[in-house]
Amino acid sequence: MKILIAVDGSEQTQRMLAYLAQHQLLAAGNTYTVLTVVLELPKRAASYVNPDTVKGYYQEEADKVLEPVKAFFAQKGVDAQFEFKVGHPAHELAQAAEQGGYDLLALGSHGHGALGNLLMGSVATKVVSQSKVPVLLLR
Repeated sequence: MKILIAVDGSEQTQRMLAYLAQHQLLAAGNTYTVLTVVLELPKRAASYVNPDTVKGYYQEEADKVLEPVKAFFAQKGVDAQFEFKVGHPAHELAQAAEQGGYDLLALGSHGHGALGNLLMGSVATKVVSQSKVPVLLLR
């Protein structure tokens, strides 16, 4: 199976990864891509900064999330690709899953509930509604 694993550096990401490892979803024969999405800086703000500085900012933010996950995968002896995109998380995740030809998209959910989703929105809810790829949502 070709699996896309969405991470954001939260406690939910840690629990999701632990669940995947415990239930042997990180197994030989599967291919994994770990993806984090960095929110895009407002265009106006970014226009006042050198483009290399903006790129560096995006890379630093992605590294903060991806480095612990790389260590986790190394500890488990599992090979994976590590990537980041810039934009809205739900859109970028659903699009990456479809365009990459993945069999499964795994992500953690904060579990705010219906009222929380209504007030704050939910990346997980939006991914599920936008994705054409099966989604494994772990809480």
